[in-house]
Amino acid sequence: MTTFPCAAADSPEPSRTWVQSMGGPLIAVPVSALAKWHGCTGTGIVVGSGEVLDDYDRACEVEGLAGVIAVGEAGAQGLVLADEPASSFYLAEHQVFVRWLGADSEADLIAAAQAVLADPTIEWDECGIWNTDGPAVLMDSVIAGAELGVEYPDGKGMPEQASVALPSGSWLVRAAHVSPFKDTSVGMVQLLLQAPSQA
Repeated sequence: MTTFPCAAADSPEPSRTWVQSMGGPLIAVPVSALAKWHGCTGTGIVVGSGEVLDDYDRACEVEGLAGVIAVGEAGAQGLVLADEPASSFYLAEHQVFVRWLGADSEADLIAAAQAVLADPTIEWDECGIWNTDGPAVLMDSVIAGAELGVEYPDGKGMPEQASVALPSGSWLVRAAHVSPFKDTSVGMVQLLLQAPSQA
């Protein structure tokens, strides 16, 4: 987990918690379903020696910039930030995941993200509907939810994670990779709350 301090000591903006993977996709898993996410197992296909898809395999299969997959068998869903293993953080005030595709500094990347959010001409890809019962955790999809608080066997720290403050609801997921400025490219995965269906 990488936490960048505010640019100015008197800034009201909180530090940002970036999450980086070990090479695979990141995933946002509802807190209520963390124990049901098993990550990479020895019986999986991508890393293991088995022939049955494990949770990490299913995350790696997501096509496009983002996608929704099942977590456990009780109807919970996780949101996979796909395409490439870019360091990412969650910008709660805009309900958007910001992904570091290329920038000279964090300030440049944040400026690019703000420019994208303010530009109504941006072409977004729709990536499905994510149903969640509340707050989630952004994490490396290779890690099991139950192991987030467990130190790595080599003693080199804990698995990276960041809180995703989110009310329950159905969220339209839309994503874009944009280069609004020279030498700066940002990935965006935004959540738009959907109105309840009228039965």
